[in-house]
Amino acid sequence: MPSREFYIGLMSGTSVDGVDAALVDFGPGRPDLVATAHRAFEPSLRAALLSLNSPGPDEIDRAAVLGNALAQQYALTVAEVLSRARVASEAVRAIGCHGQTVRHRPERGYTVQIGNPALLAELTRIRVVADFRSRDVAAGGQGAPLAPAFHAYAFGHPDDSRAVLNLGGIANITCLSGKGAILGFDCGPANCLLDMWAERHLGTPIDRDGAWAAGGRVDDALLKRLLAEPFLAAPPPKSTGRELFNSAWLARHGVSETDPRAVQATLLEFSARCVAQARERYCPTSARLIACGGGTRNSALMARLRALSAPVPVETTDAYGLPAEMVEAAAFAWLARQALEGIPASVPEVTGSRGARVLGAVYPS
Repeated sequence: MPSREFYIGLMSGTSVDGVDAALVDFGPGRPDLVATAHRAFEPSLRAALLSLNSPGPDEIDRAAVLGNALAQQYALTVAEVLSRARVASEAVRAIGCHGQTVRHRPERGYTVQIGNPALLAELTRIRVVADFRSRDVAAGGQGAPLAPAFHAYAFGHPDDSRAVLNLGGIANITCLSGKGAILGFDCGPANCLLDMWAERHLGTPIDRDGAWAAGGRVDDALLKRLLAEPFLAAPPPKSTGRELFNSAWLARHGVSETDPRAVQATLLEFSARCVAQARERYCPTSARLIACGGGTRNSALMARLRALSAPVPVETTDAYGLPAEMVEAAAFAWLARQALEGIPASVPEVTGSRGARVLGAVYPS
């Protein structure tokens, strides 16, 4: 029987909705997604994590305590995915843990993800690979996005030019030429502004299926102001997050003077336009757009992406063997493997670093 090579990837992203876990077998042949799990954050934990995206009192203590709380959530999610797969923890070579980004400022030479990987290793008795972004930042890069190398591994094809789109809190796009070249960058907000506005006006963490937005009318003047954001016109390499796209950013664009439902409709159109413009400018030869991330659940957003991308078809990664909501978790399982094998996983053309680097710090079991 062929030997099995298990890794677990953990991802809690900009949407701050919970933890995704993917147990992947990288044994002979194609990678096998053995089991998945999702653990939602309690509202109080989510609010506390979101509060760290902005300066506030006693940040060092709050970040450390929340890092411990996250490690507990990660460990519970690991236990769940192992139970579903009926795989013993001793059989797992490593956990790749992205951690929760609370501040991303590569222009100032740092990026911060919390989650206490040492505690996670102690709780699970499994080796943990974490802190994937810092080495790339130290080498002059953005430290993000990191998924493009995995996108090339999982979805690239020598005879097909493709674009892979992650619709998380922030949207990032990867352009894959059939010749092996990789370009990737953050292209604007996907869910973060939509979720924030829905929570403020609907009292729910998301606008399910984009139904509220779909019933509103786009405010063209507001859309024009949003699309004038300088980040959108800046060339890659570039990355962003809630440091830019937040409630203060929205307020500066006069959303208080617009009907709330029209704002939601405009924000959905804005997210779709950011993606469409990035694909047209930087992936003009792509034969297809392959989407993943939580934003694929928003049927109104996907409908606008399909309309704006036509005649280029928009698919999801489900058609390529990976559930759309588990691609990033699987990516960090793969990044952990690359780290243990000593294989560089950063792409200088994506992050702007001085060269490819092995990413991640290892915490023994």
